[in-house]
Amino acid sequence: MHMQRRIERHQLPYYLKVFNGVTDKPMGYLGNVSLEGLMLVSELPMLVNARFDLRLKIPGQDGVVHNIDFKALCHWSREDVNPGVYDSGFSLSEPPVEYAELVDVLRAYFSFHPLPTSA
Repeated sequence: MHMQRRIERHQLPYYLKVFNGVTDKPMGYLGNVSLEGLMLVSELPMLVNARFDLRLKIPGQDGVVHNIDFKALCHWSREDVNPGVYDSGFSLSEPPVEYAELVDVLRAYFSFHPLPTSA
């Protein structure tokens, strides 16, 4: 029996890179995202029960890259169905306003909206 998730997540394979907030080196990509957390897709497993400083670099319409820095706790890390790829689940206890705005934008972008019906 398949259990449903408590938190709705939106899939984002290989669209947005996640960086180490201290070293600014790439860590992987957003796999999915919600207001409460995210899944990181990376080439290396993440340390479980460790808190990470993470950074998203979001290209703006003005051509300037905007950083969203936040802290996230890794709850699990396991090898993906694809060999050499790892999925890791993080929670965010106090996401910045910019992160919430990004989640809203991505939700709208990746959601399917029904076409209006004609009467």
